[in-house]
Amino acid sequence: MKDALQGVLVIELGTVLTAPLCGMMLADLGARVIKVEHPEGGDPFRRHAGSLYSPHFTAYNRGKESIQLDLQSAEGKADLRKLLEKADVLIENYRPGVLKRLGFGDDVLQELNPRLVRCSITGFGADGPYANRPCYDAVAVALGGLASQMLDPNEPQVYGPTIADNITGMYAAYGVLGALVRRNVTGKGARVEVNMLETSIAFSPEGFAQYTRLGMVPNSQTRVAISQSYAFTCADGKLFSVHLSSVDKFWQAFAGVLERPDLLQDPRFATPQSRTKHYQELRAEVAAIVRTRTRAEWFERLEASDVPFAPVNTVPEVMEDPQVRHLQIFHETTHPQVGKLTLMHRPVRIDGERGPDDRPPPMLGEHGEALRREFGLNPAPVKTQTPSA
Repeated sequence: MKDALQGVLVIELGTVLTAPLCGMMLADLGARVIKVEHPEGGDPFRRHAGSLYSPHFTAYNRGKESIQLDLQSAEGKADLRKLLEKADVLIENYRPGVLKRLGFGDDVLQELNPRLVRCSITGFGADGPYANRPCYDAVAVALGGLASQMLDPNEPQVYGPTIADNITGMYAAYGVLGALVRRNVTGKGARVEVNMLETSIAFSPEGFAQYTRLGMVPNSQTRVAISQSYAFTCADGKLFSVHLSSVDKFWQAFAGVLERPDLLQDPRFATPQSRTKHYQELRAEVAAIVRTRTRAEWFERLEASDVPFAPVNTVPEVMEDPQVRHLQIFHETTHPQVGKLTLMHRPVRIDGERGPDDRPPPMLGEHGEALRREFGLNPAPVKTQTPSA
């Protein structure tokens, strides 16, 4: 089970984030993923740091092979056909209709390889009033209601990591895996469709349930108030978070940590419902207390009282965290051209196994020559230089 998808061949026509993440997740499970890239510069994510091997690219492309094909040319299309004839999965995140214009519509693909699982990732779906609009993360989280549950309406500022991009890639991998399981029964491939709008909505089901059941329109404070989640600054300027949930024992233990048993008797804070209603007042009360001690002092008390807590770690602090190091989430490898790279292991273990060390992300066209020989593709076009005047 180290390689749950061993023997599965995936062709990825993916750029930037959603399709590459889907492809990487399948590679993490042991699939062979061939990334087809444009002859001029490849995946645009490669160039974000001024080279063809940016951190943005390496974050989403480990464990893959790379070949450059010009899908506008007859040779490139013929080569893609040969790859797809033997493939199990095709992933693409073009705008609707692009693949069909290239000569690889759904009917063509089904005839070419009836067992092929065809995964199409779009911004808003294959049709509808927004289908042909460009879509990126900030657009999807805004349209899908996530932004309204995260932003301060008085000072709106988009922040943090990508959400819609990441979850869309994950939902795509989930759909592909389901289609592969069904293919084992029927022998037939399937068309998997995922779009960033729907996945953004699906990622936040609680807010829609609150609205349709209770008429409540959630905002950036709704969930944190209900879950009793807080972040505080200590005397030394360091931050930590607690999550008290609706379980009374955590609130009672936290009041003990604060040495404020009187808070338990305060009618504003006596029940989960009243603490939700008076969230900001409770937050202000506790924030003043927390500022009287260092974070180390609070951590000793919190751990002894079994309160759910954690430091607000920066990225470097995460990598040095004792639990993270124990889990061996990160590992180092050496790329023959780039040098030392730090990669993540897949975050899933099967029968206690995480799988073999991941191969580093590919250089642009790194495996082109070997793949052309293996699949009988056309020779790579010879680049000619225009003589200088």
